[in-house]
Amino acid sequence: MKKQAQVAESFDAKIVPFAPRTGAAMAGETLSAVAAYTNGREYGIASQEAFREMLSLERKRTERSGKPFLLMLLDVRSFAQLNGKAEAAYKKTLAGVAAATRETDVKGWYQGGAFLGVVFTEVGGVDRKALMATVRGKVEAALAVRLQPSLLGGVGISFHWFPEEIDTQGPRLRKDFTLYPDESKKSTREKISLAIKRAMDICGSALALLLLAPVCALIAVGIRLTSKGPIFFRQQRIGQHGLPFTFLKFRTMHVVNDHTIHKEYVARLIKGKVKAEEGSDSGIYKIQQDPRITPFGRLLRRTSLDELPQFWNVLRGDMSLVGPRPPIPYELENYDVWHRRRVLEVKPGITGLWQVTGRSRTTFDDMVRLDLQYASSWTPWLDLKILLRTPKAVLSGNGAY
Repeated sequence: MKKQAQVAESFDAKIVPFAPRTGAAMAGETLSAVAAYTNGREYGIASQEAFREMLSLERKRTERSGKPFLLMLLDVRSFAQLNGKAEAAYKKTLAGVAAATRETDVKGWYQGGAFLGVVFTEVGGVDRKALMATVRGKVEAALAVRLQPSLLGGVGISFHWFPEEIDTQGPRLRKDFTLYPDESKKSTREKISLAIKRAMDICGSALALLLLAPVCALIAVGIRLTSKGPIFFRQQRIGQHGLPFTFLKFRTMHVVNDHTIHKEYVARLIKGKVKAEEGSDSGIYKIQQDPRITPFGRLLRRTSLDELPQFWNVLRGDMSLVGPRPPIPYELENYDVWHRRRVLEVKPGITGLWQVTGRSRTTFDDMVRLDLQYASSWTPWLDLKILLRTPKAVLSGNGAY
C-alpha cells in the first residue's frame, strides 16, 4: 500500500473533502474502465449516488442509536492511467473488497472510479485501532492475491469513524467532511444565500459597533467602578464544524470564581436532571442565583447588554448575527451524538430561534431541536424575521439571568 496512506483514526487528522470528478478529469480513462467502475452489481457494489445516500442514512441511524460505524475508503485513482488494463484492475479490486468484507457491510463508489467505500456497521464496543488493523490486513491480503505488486502499490486506504471523536485535550469537535459527501455540493441558490447572510453579518455588526459605541463606553466605566478586573471576558467557545474561537462578552462575574458550579449544572441540564422551576413546566437553562455574578453584572445579564462585544465576533466571521449559541468546550463532553449537529451544520449566532421563543425557559433537548430546525430551514428572510423579534425578547427579560 502507499506509504503516504494515513489512517484517520481521530478527528484531528487533516481530512480534505474529495472534489467530484468532472468530465475533463475522466477524459483520459477508457470506456472499458468507466464500465467497470459503474457496474459493480455482481460484487454488491452500489453506485456513487446510492452509496452516498446509504452513508447519509447510516449517520442518521447512529445519531439515534449512538452505535458508531467505520467508513473505509480505497484510493484507486491510479487505475485510470492503466488504459487497456484498467478494467481488469477495477474488477479484481471489486472482487477483493467483496471477499474481505461481510455481506451486511455497505459497499459502493464513494467517488466513481476514484474512491471505493465500505461502511462497517455494528462496531460499537470494539478497540478502534485493533479493528482498523484487522480490516486493513484482510483487505490487503485479498488484494495481494489478485493484483500485481505494482498495482497494489498504487492503492491507498484511509479510515473514518462516525461519530467523530472529541479531543480530550480541548475538548473540541472537528467535522470530518469525508463523512458528509451529501453536504459537500451546495446549489447556486445556497451559495447566494450564504453570501447574503455574510453581507448582513458584516453590515449589521459594523453598524451596531458604531452606533452602540457610547453605550459600550458607559458599560466599561460601570464595570471598572463596581469590581476589580478586566472589562472584557474572553472564553473559548466552539464554532461551526467544531472549531474553537475566542468568545467576547462584557465581564459580569468576579475575577476569582469557581467554574465547577456551572460545569456541574450544565452536565445535569443536558442529561435532563435539572428539575423544573417551581410553578413552571420547563427547565431553566441558566443558573438563576449564580453567586459568581456581580451586582452590576446581573443588570447587564438581565438586559443582555453583556452580549454587545459579540458583534466583534460576527465582524471577524467567528459568529453570525443569527444562529445557535456557541457552547463551552466542556459541554461537548455531555452531548449525545445528535446534539453535536448544532455545532456542525451552521455558524453560531448572537440570537436565534431559541432566544426569540424559549430563551432560558426550555429544556436542553428542546433548545437543540430549535437549533436543528433553524439549520435545516434557514433563509436570509428567516434571519431578518428573527432579528426583528430579538429586541422584544431582550426587552421582556424573560429567561435572562
